[in-house]
Amino acid sequence: MRRREFIKIFSGAAAVLLPTAVSAQQSNGKRRIGVLLAFEKSDPRPQAWLNTFTKELAKSGWTAERNLQLEIRWAGNDVGLMQKFASELAALKPDVILSFGTPVTAALQRETRTVPIVFAIVSDPVGEGFVASLAHPGGNITGFHNSEGTIGGKWFEFLAQIAPGLKRVSMIFNPDTAPGHGKYYMPDFEAAARSSKVIPTATAVHTVADLRAAIANLGKEPGAGFVAMADFFLLNNREQMIAAAAENRVPGIYPWREVTAAGGLLSYGPDLEDIVRRAAPYVNRILHGENPADLPVQVPTKFNLVINLKAAKALGLELPLILQQRADEVIE
Repeated sequence: MRRREFIKIFSGAAAVLLPTAVSAQQSNGKRRIGVLLAFEKSDPRPQAWLNTFTKELAKSGWTAERNLQLEIRWAGNDVGLMQKFASELAALKPDVILSFGTPVTAALQRETRTVPIVFAIVSDPVGEGFVASLAHPGGNITGFHNSEGTIGGKWFEFLAQIAPGLKRVSMIFNPDTAPGHGKYYMPDFEAAARSSKVIPTATAVHTVADLRAAIANLGKEPGAGFVAMADFFLLNNREQMIAAAAENRVPGIYPWREVTAAGGLLSYGPDLEDIVRRAAPYVNRILHGENPADLPVQVPTKFNLVINLKAAKALGLELPLILQQRADEVIE
C-alpha cells in the first residue's frame, strides 16, 4: 500500500538572466553540466537516480546526442576526493552543477560563488550556509531540501512503536558527512526519546569498523535500538549496517527505503528519486538564463514509511496495527 504526504512548497519566482549560465556555451555547441555525487560509481541506486535526472531533463530537450555534455564525478565517502572533484568541476566553468548531498555541496561552495549549483538530497541548506533562506536563496546555490530536523522525533516514534520496551536508543552518524556534523536531527530525537522515558545517546562513527562496533555494543544490552541519521556515509555502507543489526539483533530505523528493501527493519523518509526528478526542471530553467538566487529551495512532497516484515519476524517483533495503517509499503 502506498500513500502520499504533501507538504506546502514555495512558489516560483520571476526569471532573471544569469550571465554565467548564458556565456558558458561550449565550443562544440553543447551546454555543460557538472555532476558531483557522494556515492560510489558501483552503487546502483544513485546510478538509477542519475538516469532519472537525465530522462527528465530530456523532456525539456536536453540530451547528450544533441546539445548536452555531462561531467560526472563519483566521490563516495572520501571528503578529500569530494574537494578535489569540486575543484575540477569549478575549473571547467560549466553552465550549472548538480550536487548530490550535503558534503559535496559544501565542497563546491568552497570552490565557486559564481557557477550555478542545484543540490539534491540536502538536509539543512540554511544551517549549512548554502542559502540565505529557503524562499530567497540569494547566491549561486539553490535546490531540493531533504528533510527538516523534526523528522528526528518521528524516527524515534516509529522505532518505539515497532520495538516496544526500548530503554536506550542511539542516533548513529559520521560527523564528517552528516548534516550539522551530527547535530541537525538530534534535538527533536532527544526530546521524543526523553518524553517516552527512553535514554537518547549519540554515536559518532568514522569507519565501517566503527559502525559495526557501535551496533554490536548496542546488542550487548537488552532494550537497545538505533536511529540511522540521514548521512551519506551510512547510506553508502547500508549493507554492513543491515548485517550488523541482524547479527546483533538490534532494531533500527533508517531514512531510506533502499535500506529496508535490502533487509533493514523499517524506514521513514522522503522519496529520493522524486527529489532528483524534480531537480531537472530547475537545471533547465538555469540553462535558459534564470538565476539560482531567485529560485526558491523546494521541500519534499512525498514521504514513505516502509517496513520489512521478514526483518521484524527475525527480531521477534510483531507489526502493530497502527504501523500497518500508516505504512506505505510492507515488504514480505
